[in-house]
Amino acid sequence: MTLPHPTADQISLPNVLAVLGDPTRLAIVRYLASKEGVPLNCSQFLDLGSKTNLSYHLAKLREAGVTRAEVVGTSRLITLRRNDLDARFPGLLDSVIAAAAEDTALPMVGGHDVEISA
Repeated sequence: MTLPHPTADQISLPNVLAVLGDPTRLAIVRYLASKEGVPLNCSQFLDLGSKTNLSYHLAKLREAGVTRAEVVGTSRLITLRRNDLDARFPGLLDSVIAAAAEDTALPMVGGHDVEISA
C-alpha cells in the first residue's frame, strides 16, 4: 500500500504555511527535524494527542507535501521532505524550524525539549 503525496512541483506555499500554523503539526515538524533523515514511526508522536488526532495531523502534513509517509507492514514511517521543500522554498523550512525551536509554547514530543542541529 502506498499513500498519495504531492509531487515537488505540486507543493504550494499557502498549503505549507497553513499546515505549519497548527502547534501540534509544528511540534511534529520540529521533532522530525531533530531526527533528520531518520524515519520515525507515528507512535513516536503519541505525546501530542490521541491516535485519531495524530493521524489527522500526520495526514495534513503529508497532503501539504511537508512530510513523506511510507507504509511498512502495520506501521507508517514519517520523514520530512526537506529536499523538496528547500528546492521549492529555499530557507523556509530552516526559518520555521529555528523559530519553532525557540517557542516554549509548542507541545513537546517525548516529554523533553528537542535539540535542533544547525
